[in-house]
Amino acid sequence: MNRIASAPCSYGVHSGHAIGMKPVELLEAMAAAGYTGSELGPPGFFGSPDETARAFADNGLTVVGAYVPLNLSQPEEVPADDLAAMRHTLEELAASGNPDVVAVLADGGDEALRADPWRTDGWDTDAWHRAADRVAAACEVVRSYGVRPVFHPHYVTYVERAAEIDTLMELTDVALCLDSGHFELGGASPAAYAEKYADRVHHVHVKDVRHAVVEAARARGDVRLDEWWGDVACPLGRGDVALEPFLAQLRANGYQGWYVIEQDSAPVTPETWAATLADQRHNFTWLAERR
Repeated sequence: MNRIASAPCSYGVHSGHAIGMKPVELLEAMAAAGYTGSELGPPGFFGSPDETARAFADNGLTVVGAYVPLNLSQPEEVPADDLAAMRHTLEELAASGNPDVVAVLADGGDEALRADPWRTDGWDTDAWHRAADRVAAACEVVRSYGVRPVFHPHYVTYVERAAEIDTLMELTDVALCLDSGHFELGGASPAAYAEKYADRVHHVHVKDVRHAVVEAARARGDVRLDEWWGDVACPLGRGDVALEPFLAQLRANGYQGWYVIEQDSAPVTPETWAATLADQRHNFTWLAERR
């Protein structure tokens, strides 16, 4: 198995956004492009846990993981709706039959944080310890489903920059999901961090990004992330991430996990479907030739 996976976000599947294609068509397209696995979309996107497992199996795909937001910035307890969504996702992952499947934990952030992509503030000591405790508690829940937890530092959250990643790694024992695009945008060299935390990198997102899109938004003071985020990620090898040194470092580490290609995009429509398919075929071929 080539262990190169896709993700619904590469087709513009994000929570609360509709797409112009049926979910099963995404799975069919992934398989046709050569992918052998995929992460899940929002909870229930492919149906019930059993329906999801069956749809993946019917297309020869392995469920490799799913995004689980934690809302670490909130001082109060995690809302019941968030906990319910988390457990639904874990049920989907547990039903997949993949013993190595991961829950990709990340700071879900709050509305004020997302409204300011270029914040300069950070957590104080109490907030960091509260976040670390919440991560540890989430990991216990994840493991109770027979799923492996990993943490994904994410652009425009409080675990974004190099020093913030280091602090979380120091305060917890959670494994790391290293996303080359988000690390790049946060100023943490993907290759350097693949080496620094070689023994804790258990999941990888391969993403290329363009700094010019972010800088243009910053120059015009455009904090509406949803308006331009779909243009930040680009086909592999066409952006600003030094992907080949990153991949070389993973090889040197002996990394054996999945390589999940993510090209976050606007929701696909019938008019953009052909171009989206071409991008994802390119991404698979590009990585397969260099991994």
